[in-house]
Amino acid sequence: MPSVFETAPAAAAIPITFASKANWESIRGALPAEARQFAEANGFAAKPGKCLILPAANGAIAQVIFGIEEESAKSRDPFRAGALPGLLPAGTYRFDNAPHDARLAALAFALGSYRFARYRKVDGPEVRLVPPDGVDAAELARMADAAFLARDLINTPSNDMGPMELETAARDVAKRFGAKFGCIEGHELKQNFPLIHAVGMASTRSPRLIDFTWGDAAHPKVTLVGKGVCFDTGGLDLKPSSGMLLMKKDMGGAANVLALAQMVMDAKLKVRLRVLIPAVENAVAGNAFRPLDVFKSRKGLTVEIGNTDAEGRLVLADALALADEEKPELLVDLGTLTGAARVALGPDLPPFYTGDETLAADVARLARQENDPLWRMPLWPAYDSWLDSKVADITNAPSGTFAGSITCALFLQRFVETAKSWLHVDIYGWTPSAKPGRPEGGECQAARAIYKLLSERYG
Repeated sequence: MPSVFETAPAAAAIPITFASKANWESIRGALPAEARQFAEANGFAAKPGKCLILPAANGAIAQVIFGIEEESAKSRDPFRAGALPGLLPAGTYRFDNAPHDARLAALAFALGSYRFARYRKVDGPEVRLVPPDGVDAAELARMADAAFLARDLINTPSNDMGPMELETAARDVAKRFGAKFGCIEGHELKQNFPLIHAVGMASTRSPRLIDFTWGDAAHPKVTLVGKGVCFDTGGLDLKPSSGMLLMKKDMGGAANVLALAQMVMDAKLKVRLRVLIPAVENAVAGNAFRPLDVFKSRKGLTVEIGNTDAEGRLVLADALALADEEKPELLVDLGTLTGAARVALGPDLPPFYTGDETLAADVARLARQENDPLWRMPLWPAYDSWLDSKVADITNAPSGTFAGSITCALFLQRFVETAKSWLHVDIYGWTPSAKPGRPEGGECQAARAIYKLLSERYG
């Protein structure tokens, strides 16, 4: 999608005035008499999310009034302005006064302009924004473009987004920035990446490990690993139909890793970036892996299959083991992994895990700063024994229903030893109902916050 940001002079753009209960009276008092009467006739009361379009004498749009929360409000939505692209007629607009955070409001405006139009024509007015003074429009466009990439990939149904198509998408991102691209496919995985092979071997669409590198080899090594399960039936531990309904989004970790990588490369951060995506379909067939099967992982640990529907951690384990062999300064993995994370924190607030206190503090701070919510959860050592198996080194799915997101993180931790810092994020990758700046459907989660972390450290 083209950038929503306009380089035209601000004076030619239609002003958007942000009004709250606290400042509405003064805003209304400054309006021309006809506009004030129009606002009163429409019963406009500056409630958050309410929009009033004021006409000029010639019938054009003179001004837009948009309601936001008061400064003293207990809860404020920094992305409230993300509703505007769906409310405004075609035209070029500018912010007439400052919302709570002009940068986030402008970003939300861009994110709110997203439309998924691969399969049907989506009509909508072309709405553009002159960036507020002092806001880096190129940086906002970089983040919005990456978010659109993640959303497009997740929204694409699995018949058009299998392992091969995900590889193509990754190859396109790598090619755009001159990254070195490689891919191991099908039976070639069996010896060195047996867990990835096991999860994907029942599908008619070959599993693969996507691998690309970018940047100066002398720069700090940052490796990103994304879960690319392009559809998850649950395997022989078959999901019910309701549980399978959104499983096209089970490659959301890979989509968000590609979005993050795109931002890093576009900003030319001083890192040696590596991206690893195990891309598979967890299908049902006569050769599907079974409950209580045992496989030797790339790391050498033997893994008993407690549940074939806990497949995401299996494919990530082999990829993390490969990444860890390089001893990166920072190793990050993203995946749509556990329903337990959603039970604990809901769809909008992914948990993250790390043993690095400085990293944890930075991630939490930047998640708040970027309105890209994340919440730290503990790598609770007492639960590590729950992963014990009577026949193998470890099980992928402990019995019981407690602490599912934590035990998943502890499982993955077993495959990371030499990386200086490790960050694991259990994302949902989906917005169940539309919110300002976040249309219903595939969502970019954690990528903007982590990008800002990398920008601070390696910008």
